[in-house]
Amino acid sequence: MPALSPSEIAAFRERLRLRDAELRRTIHAALMNNEDKTYAEVAGRVLDVGEESVADLMADAKIIAIEKEVAEQAEVIAALARITDGTYGQCVDCGDDVGAKRLDAEPTAKRCIRCQSHYERTHRGRHDGTPSL
Repeated sequence: MPALSPSEIAAFRERLRLRDAELRRTIHAALMNNEDKTYAEVAGRVLDVGEESVADLMADAKIIAIEKEVAEQAEVIAALARITDGTYGQCVDCGDDVGAKRLDAEPTAKRCIRCQSHYERTHRGRHDGTPSL
């Protein structure tokens, strides 16, 4: 597959910058939301073990959602760094082109489909934030 054109790279850079800004706002809002109660605040008013479990699950779900967004933001920042250093669109494993269609579907992709498939087979149960096929 041919390398990305300068206009394609510019378009991906803009998409990634917009996604980075959106993630920053979302993460900030989630962390600063005054209506969200910490586990201690919710648990302090809990009347029974069942309610305590629900409060714990709610707190865990919020943390997991924030962690997911932070991981995605790290991938966006890494993709922007690859644009800056001129390696965006090149597979980090084999050096082949990732492909414009793959990047259009997942702008943070850092592996070609073949290497991503191999990575997923050899790293089952471990996840580094790399988008799946």
